[in-house]
Amino acid sequence: MASGTVKFFNSEKGFGFITPDSGERDVFVHKTGTKSQLFEGDKVTYEVEETPKGLNAINVEKA
Repeated sequence: MASGTVKFFNSEKGFGFITPDSGERDVFVHKTGTKSQLFEGDKVTYEVEETPKGLNAINVEKA
């Protein structure tokens, strides 16, 4: 499981990005992949899945 910090999350549109602690590129997160509401600056753990559009965070939980 990866960990990181929520860089941006638009609750109205239901998506945002997580900056991984590993220093890799930001990961897209959709509200359907979260277990609770996310806010900028939240520390989270998550799994990563590859999609045709890039990396997607799933099973996102606040750390």
